[in-house]
Amino acid sequence: METKLTITLAEDDVELLRRQAGSDDISQFIEETLRSMIQRGERLEAAYRGMAADEARERDALEWIEAAPDDALHE
Repeated sequence: METKLTITLAEDDVELLRRQAGSDDISQFIEETLRSMIQRGERLEAAYRGMAADEARERDALEWIEAAPDDALHE
């Protein structure tokens, strides 16, 4: 099922879309790009959750931050 969506973009952005996707394929280009970004975000979130679940890794990270907080912020 498809849903029509109206969005507002700056003229410069529309021109970039036309050059990148072609005038006839803008909807498909936007859909594929958004899907890719959403999936990438979901994979990244899952990876972060996995790292956070690793208690040894979290303990090491906390020890490192507490031992040298200035280094943790500047590296």
